[in-house]
Amino acid sequence: MERDVIILGGGLVGATLALALAKHGLTATVVDPADPAVTLAPGFDGRASAVASASGRMLDAIGLGDKLAGLGCPIGAIRVSDGLRPGALDFVPDAQDGALGVMYENRQLRRILFEAASDAPGIDLRMTTRAVAVERGSTGVVATLSDGATVSARLLIAAEGRQSPTREAAGIRVARWAYDHAAIVGAFHHERPHRNVAFEIFYPAGPFALLPLLDDDEGHRSAIVWTVDAAAGPAMLKLSDRAFLHEAEKRMGGLLGALSGASPLATYPLGFHHAARITAERLALVGDAAHGIHPIAGQGLNLGFRDVAALAEVLVEGKRLGLDLGDAQLLARYERWRGLDTFAVAFATDTLTRLFGVKGRAASAVRRFGISAVNAIPPLKERFMAEARGESGALPKLLQGMAV
Repeated sequence: MERDVIILGGGLVGATLALALAKHGLTATVVDPADPAVTLAPGFDGRASAVASASGRMLDAIGLGDKLAGLGCPIGAIRVSDGLRPGALDFVPDAQDGALGVMYENRQLRRILFEAASDAPGIDLRMTTRAVAVERGSTGVVATLSDGATVSARLLIAAEGRQSPTREAAGIRVARWAYDHAAIVGAFHHERPHRNVAFEIFYPAGPFALLPLLDDDEGHRSAIVWTVDAAAGPAMLKLSDRAFLHEAEKRMGGLLGALSGASPLATYPLGFHHAARITAERLALVGDAAHGIHPIAGQGLNLGFRDVAALAEVLVEGKRLGLDLGDAQLLARYERWRGLDTFAVAFATDTLTRLFGVKGRAASAVRRFGISAVNAIPPLKERFMAEARGESGALPKLLQGMAV
């Protein structure tokens, strides 16, 4: 049975796209080599993600709002500072504007998406399976899977992550570089409440981000994304919990009081990549298959969700008009829609990473002057908050909370 699309990759972005299409009557085969018994286990992934308010509206629009209710911690404000020096920049929305976003633990997002995709009648979920051969031709796409099955569709969508083999097989060039940084991620409890504030403290080695999580039975809790020199990452993981929390407390300057109860920590190398194009014959790239940025602004997942919203709108409207979903003109519309936005966000995060990584007092003074200037210019500050909410540019309908 032919489906409308084949999605290679059933992670956060791939599963969300399948659900967005299914909500509008389109069908998808989702192929992913992961084993749910592993990826849904409590200790599999200690990361947390900031879901911008626009992305949250999309999740509501595709029917996930009730399932996610109560699982995330609203981000009521963001405080940015150059180290622990005076002159922080506070992004605090007006009361009527609501939260800037919501922090979710990745394991919770993954579970909700997997359960919803498993139950959706328009989604054929093929887990613990991979595509071993794919043929894209003038009339459609045929994929042979590792279990011997063959699936077909009008369009292939690669949501496989940064090392997308489908992107490589299509010959799509990628600009990439490493930052010589590693991110240490995890969570801990702290003495004082975070009051729904996310903190981004910049040090020469990279940002130290504290992200509010829901309190649990043991007390107040936050997630951490701590950027360190790449060579220091493995050594940091070898520290005892007590030593690690002591180092974290020093970086925080006692901001949230004493720390305790560190979760299992993980480290990831940080880099940048940006595909020269995000479409080819009967192929579209979404999420990290198309672009990967530094976590300095917490926008990686939201960029993927913006891909989902734009591609879903293009495909749903194309289906209503009776067009072939692999039509080059449809794919060109998606390419135009996402090209400028992804490049702008990628350029901005790379620039911030390099700017805040410059060592020395003079550089620090320039950064603090820039922070003070943004604080003093309301329109500029509003622009930054719009970016944090994911509300800049030509928003697809799903990001506005509307069905396509």
